[in-house]
Amino acid sequence: MKKRRLVMRTVILLILGAAVVYTLYANLTKDDRQKVAVGEMAPDFVLVDMEGNKHQLSDYKGQGVFLNFWGTWCEPCEEEFPYINNQYHQFKGQGVQVLAVNINESELAVNTFANRLQLDFPIVIDKDSQVMTAYNIGPLPATFLIDKDGKVVKYHTGQLTEELVKEYMEKIKP
Repeated sequence: MKKRRLVMRTVILLILGAAVVYTLYANLTKDDRQKVAVGEMAPDFVLVDMEGNKHQLSDYKGQGVFLNFWGTWCEPCEEEFPYINNQYHQFKGQGVQVLAVNINESELAVNTFANRLQLDFPIVIDKDSQVMTAYNIGPLPATFLIDKDGKVVKYHTGQLTEELVKEYMEKIKP
């Protein structure tokens, strides 16, 4: 019985040790990808909004795109959305589009959140996190400003004020 316990403990320790070694190896050799750099073309994607309409980033060529990544659990996201919604109403007729990309949450959670805040701009869900991965998103909220030619002109992480949202939309206005 003692020998069996010793063998089990040894196996468990070996598994734990292998997990630690793998984690260290993975972290030390991981790909150090950068965010999409300013001046680069924004990676194209197609996502579906809450009404079932497809939104392909390249379809907005000729317009500025305020691309915001967010989550319903993210307090700074919730605080900045009324500002984004206000400025969306001011700039949508001037060639500026807002695309809010939710990161992998249920349609029910996203719809409830959007209805509570009375958001009018297109909200899409990145169900398999491919867009998040393509843009190498870290902490939320994260916002990319994309000009009329499809190039990234600015990246901002963290909560936005209404003044910043207005300034950023002015910056990408065609």
